[in-house]
Amino acid sequence: QVQLVESGGGLVQAGGSLRLSCAASERTFNYYKMGWFRQAPGKEREFVAVINWSGDRIYYADSVKGRFTISRENAKNTMYLQMDSLKPEDTAIYYCAAGSNSFIYYTNPRQYDYWGQGTQVTVSS
Repeated sequence: QVQLVESGGGLVQAGGSLRLSCAASERTFNYYKMGWFRQAPGKEREFVAVINWSGDRIYYADSVKGRFTISRENAKNTMYLQMDSLKPEDTAIYYCAAGSNSFIYYTNPRQYDYWGQGTQVTVSS
């Protein structure tokens, strides 16, 4: 059982930056693909970014491409999401997730087996 804990959320002005972290409970973290999703009030959970176990396969949602950067440090069992040029529409609860290293339907939350509790990101205009 993998436990995931997000941190780094907060309130920031439009144009600002935040760095989210996701710490995993065990070293088998290395064998999972890791993803970030977000959910705004009244909306469905949506895919943000995903990274494979070795860090050389990365995909982003079009809405964040060029502004967000996903990365991971397997030695620290930790994944990151660097968010720059934030916009009010980025406001949401951000969740990290872990799933098998298959990349079929990687934007579908159902492809992920483990989830963190979420961290709130609020971007003011």
